[in-house]
Amino acid sequence: MPERITSRANPLIVEIRRLESSAAFRRECGRMVCDSPKLLEEACKWRVPVETVLYTDGVFLPPLPEDCRPVWVPEELMAYTSPMKTPQGILFTCRMAAPPLPEELPGRRYVVLDGVQDPGNVGTVLRTLDAFDGDGLILLPGCADPYGPKAVRSSMGAVFRRQIWNCSVEELASRLRRGGLPLYGAALRQDTVDVRSISLQRSMIAIGSEGRGLSEAVLSLCCKTVRIPMSERCESLNAAAAAAVLLWEAYR
Repeated sequence: MPERITSRANPLIVEIRRLESSAAFRRECGRMVCDSPKLLEEACKWRVPVETVLYTDGVFLPPLPEDCRPVWVPEELMAYTSPMKTPQGILFTCRMAAPPLPEELPGRRYVVLDGVQDPGNVGTVLRTLDAFDGDGLILLPGCADPYGPKAVRSSMGAVFRRQIWNCSVEELASRLRRGGLPLYGAALRQDTVDVRSISLQRSMIAIGSEGRGLSEAVLSLCCKTVRIPMSERCESLNAAAAAAVLLWEAYR
């Protein structure tokens, strides 16, 4: 018989809800919560250490790692535990990779997010970076946690496939100096150029929040700023849309 949990007070349920709501607790435990059969399939495919799987009647479970803990729960408890308004019948915890920013960045394309607080945007940028073969996502202070439930869902599994690093502006500056990577900022200033006029084949692309844009500290590190040609009626794109255009241009 599979393990069964029916109480909201069960320690596993309490712990999962805390993992969903607290980035600090996720960092402390080194674990995150994912919700949906698709994400479970992706986690298993990419050999992510899946620890516990909650499931309800009528869902298909893919082959799970031998040391995984499958737990059946009734639908009402899944609804209580899941961060989604409409749960899909599978919820799981897994280890999250949170390595420090390496001393060397030998890849070709990276995205730097500066103060992007919307987790959906962070997850979508990660998904787009994965689609256009970027090497990693660098998050500066003030960004949403990429391992929160909304960001993980928005990444559509890219969180399991691409490198993510959190670092300070000072750490970013040292890597830029060491690696010879040009940093291009999505912003307007005197040296702004049309993005089509430069090569992004090996570069870092910095994108700020829609409301505040890039900070002065990050702008001071940019060798150039770039603009995306668009209708005069529009002032700007949100972070995820801007990242999609710039990553496509780099990929092209």
